[in-house]
Amino acid sequence: MKLLRHGAKGAEKPALIDAQGRVRDLSKVLPDITAAVLSPHSLQRLRDIKVDTLPIVEQPGRTAPPWSGLNKFICVGLNYADHAAESGMAVPAEPVLFTKAISALIGCNDAVVLPQNSVKSDWEVELGVVIGSKARYVSEADALKYVAGYCVVNDLSEREYQLERGGTWDKGKGCDTFGPVGPWMVTADEVRDPQALSMWLDVNGVRMQNGSTRTMVFGVAQLVSYISRFITLLPGDLISTGTPPGVGMGKKPAPIFLKPGDEMRLGIEGLGEQHQRVHAWDPALIDN
Repeated sequence: MKLLRHGAKGAEKPALIDAQGRVRDLSKVLPDITAAVLSPHSLQRLRDIKVDTLPIVEQPGRTAPPWSGLNKFICVGLNYADHAAESGMAVPAEPVLFTKAISALIGCNDAVVLPQNSVKSDWEVELGVVIGSKARYVSEADALKYVAGYCVVNDLSEREYQLERGGTWDKGKGCDTFGPVGPWMVTADEVRDPQALSMWLDVNGVRMQNGSTRTMVFGVAQLVSYISRFITLLPGDLISTGTPPGVGMGKKPAPIFLKPGDEMRLGIEGLGEQHQRVHAWDPALIDN
């Protein structure tokens, strides 16, 4: 299944995508796609619905984050060897973990607003892994059983804040609007191999990133197992698994960073596409 939510902020409605790519309304079946809906039992109940009996949404409007109740937004750094190289950093011996603020979360096509005085904001297409069952000290062999599905994430990053302002990476990763997610969450049963997905990102029509999850240093099962040793993963938690090469920071002969008016398009095979326009600081674009 491809699950999504649509509508204005605070008034989102649940839906799914049918085999013909049409949006089908789920609001008579459940009030929202919450973290609890991502459990194996609840997802099976949705699979049992006769999709052709659901109303078609002719004009769905804004595409919201695919589920509500996101509790933790955990990210993995330097998880592609060629991205580590372009960043001038060593390939890590163990996964590098950091968190992204929940307040960074936006819909896949919502406005990206640069923080005040930002001069080094950057893009990162990433595979998102959505947890469906409580995971604590799970084995790598069993790890994928705890995954509800997958989605596209743009792990936007302010590189000056991240790397030049001291402390951890979090301050450059958690800016408002720096976490576009969606358009859908594709359930795990429809993703045959999460380590064989092509991914790409364009800025102003120019291909910047072109990679594949095949080249991850640590695969999805390794990451779920590893993170569960340190952090109890709960339904609705999101793991963003790292980015392939082609980020602005690594461009030669000089870095390229986002500026107001830029447009990003990005996608992952089978998981849909995102489109964001970059804006100068304007709190109204964040709060409305």
